[in-house]
Amino acid sequence: MEGLPLVPPSAAVPPAPAAPVNEAAGAAGVGDVVHSPVMTARHVNVFYGGKHAVKNVSLDIGRNQVLSMIGPSGCGKSTFLRCLNRMNDTIAHARVDGSITLDGQDIYDRRQDVAQLRARVGIVFQKPTPFPQSIYANVAYGPRIHGLARNRSDMDEIVSSSLQRAGLWDEVKDRLSQLGTSLSGGQQQRLCIARTIAVSPEVILMDEPTSALDPIASAKVEDLIDELRANYAIVIVTHNMQQAARVSQRTAYFHLGDLVEVGPTDRVFTNPQQKLTEDYITGRFG
Repeated sequence: MEGLPLVPPSAAVPPAPAAPVNEAAGAAGVGDVVHSPVMTARHVNVFYGGKHAVKNVSLDIGRNQVLSMIGPSGCGKSTFLRCLNRMNDTIAHARVDGSITLDGQDIYDRRQDVAQLRARVGIVFQKPTPFPQSIYANVAYGPRIHGLARNRSDMDEIVSSSLQRAGLWDEVKDRLSQLGTSLSGGQQQRLCIARTIAVSPEVILMDEPTSALDPIASAKVEDLIDELRANYAIVIVTHNMQQAARVSQRTAYFHLGDLVEVGPTDRVFTNPQQKLTEDYITGRFG
């Protein structure tokens, strides 16, 4: 899907016959049917004190798919992303209303173990955040605190397989005792991805994971995202619309806290159903 054209209104393809409206997104999700989603959000609102940052968002996250969330700065996409593993719990005066489920279970239930949730729904941040420890210790951290390894041999296997899946093993296998912070920016980001997948999550959240990287490192992370979706559901926030076109199967467009449109990426980029989406994609604002 690289280089999907951004079609101006005059050249827009006539709309296809309407598919059944997905209950998840109402009018914004025409034709966006997700079968057996791993996560569902229904009527989610987020408030920071008196600021209404996310407004009545309903959205499904499909298994083995990449969902890109795009939109102008401050439109609520990163705020909504952080709802999916309760990172907003760490922000004073933040309040989340509505329902978000993982495999049918409400993640905001009072009985929910938040540490376990964040193991199942991992997150990779905009700026690489390796711990000031060895490469090995960075990857082993999660499995150790969650008791996933019975002995050193088990831990060695988890660390090596996680680094392999993150596309980093060949570059670091002879220096696992070196500090994770000694790696290049792109390598640090892949180390953070290895640390995330070491605890076998179901969903990986990525908040602009390549915005601090050079083009070569960004391309490696994009290739990695494409490989990882075979085993995980991935949600990525990006300002780079070409990146969204390259890596995702579905795209959601946010504007001023509202979910304006969600659907198959090729359709959203070439034949958007909403005027706001079309204006953003064609560069009228953003």
